[in-house]
Amino acid sequence: MLKIRLQRIGKRGQAYFRVVVTEKTTKPKGKYLELLGSYDPHKKELTVKADRIKYWMGEGSQLSPTVNNLLVGRKIIEGEKVQVWKPKKKKSKEAETTAPEAVSKAPKQEEAKEPEKEASEPTKKEEEAVPAQS
Repeated sequence: MLKIRLQRIGKRGQAYFRVVVTEKTTKPKGKYLELLGSYDPHKKELTVKADRIKYWMGEGSQLSPTVNNLLVGRKIIEGEKVQVWKPKKKKSKEAETTAPEAVSKAPKQEEAKEPEKEASEPTKKEEEAVPAQS
């Protein structure tokens, strides 16, 4: 299966990408079948061979999500943009309280607090007994 994807080149902190056609199983910095163009993210400059991209798409190669979004944004191909990454799921407060660990810990903490309250607060009988002694 062929893929049209970005191949990073350039120094650390100065990213520069090639748009290449490769086998899906090859390493990202490995050999490629054809160089289709380049992308400079600092200048937001994309130079590609549109006719060759359409040729490879006709041969059955698939676009990586990032390349797809770049080409759709520059109107080189028609289609919709694809979500490249998914945000991490944040734990809500409801999820934390319904978690099995939180449910099992909560009753133990409440049980431990109740005996302490009883010991520190005098009962009604003790209060009545104290004024009688004075």
